Amino acid sequence: MSTFDAHDLDLNRIPAVVHDRLSGFLDSKDEDIAAIGTPVSDAVSYLRSFVLNGGKRIRPLYAWAGFVAAGGLEHSSEKIEAVLDAAASLEFIQACALIHDDIIDSSDTRRGAPTVHRAVEAYHREHSLEGSAAHFGESVSILAGDMALVWAEDMLQDSGLSAAALQRSRPAWRGMRTEVIGGQLLDIYLEAHANESVELANSVNRFKTAAYTIERPLHLGASIAGASPELIGALRNYGHDIGIAFQLRDDLLGVFGDPAITGKPAGDDLREGKRTVLLAKALERADRNSPAAAAAIRAGIGKVTQPADIAELAQLIRETGAEAEIEEMIANLTTSGLEHLETVTMPAEVKTLLRDLAIRSTERRM
Repeated sequence: MSTFDAHDLDLNRIPAVVHDRLSGFLDSKDEDIAAIGTPVSDAVSYLRSFVLNGGKRIRPLYAWAGFVAAGGLEHSSEKIEAVLDAAASLEFIQACALIHDDIIDSSDTRRGAPTVHRAVEAYHREHSLEGSAAHFGESVSILAGDMALVWAEDMLQDSGLSAAALQRSRPAWRGMRTEVIGGQLLDIYLEAHANESVELANSVNRFKTAAYTIERPLHLGASIAGASPELIGALRNYGHDIGIAFQLRDDLLGVFGDPAITGKPAGDDLREGKRTVLLAKALERADRNSPAAAAAIRAGIGKVTQPADIAELAQLIRETGAEAEIEEMIANLTTSGLEHLETVTMPAEVKTLLRDLAIRSTERRM
């Protein structure tokens, strides 16, 4: 097990601790799963691998930051191990969201490796099993994602937090789960309707990513520590702005990112037809300045498959100037997010921690 001094605010150490808490929790489920049947253990092994072999642990980092910001280390009677387990449980929400998202988007890779449904599909083919390999891969992965959602609840409820802390954290937990699923539903509908609304694309960013990545984890950690409504409000406002900036950075990476960094093919968002703020802004600008470019972007989004065509479409988007506009939005949101920290009292070292997290999240150095 990784050792962790609770009063050490070095963020670089927390992911290793979270990894160990997750590994221990998964070990505790082995016997129950084995009792159901070896095939179930085999299926769950994909979930275990996905949870343990990748990810930056951003959500547990922010949950821990919220707890510390609220004076949890000095004033809370909650066991540190229980707080860490509650924070680590967010990784199962993340696993559920990503496994299902990859099925929805027909993605082949995640974190530089095959997505879960593609890995299970390959297993089906390698062993010449009955039926459709693709259907088998998707079916197993849907259920693996469902299991992750169930285990997120188990890990939180069985963390050892007091009944009072669990009750205080309930609004953050309840809101987060509804928001991330609702945001995903909104995303699907915008793609199907080829919707170009900047406002609705912002709503996808807000609920599908920003809320459950930063705002709600901060809310969760601060609530566990018994934070005041004023502090929770400031942390959530910070999380709202930094979380949207985080997703805007992801939008840029989804079009212009290096696969060696993103772990996904170049221009994946263009192939998938993602209705992002970047795309909406690009179309707004192209409609004003270059109708031919606007027509070409609309004709290509969600339909391009070849690398050369994807690169050409990305260049058209870049030439509209939307990329620079999104960069400006990220900078402004980062500034406004950090300003919210100045409206409340918290230890100076915690503000430094949250500033560092903001920069690392929005510049994607995590």
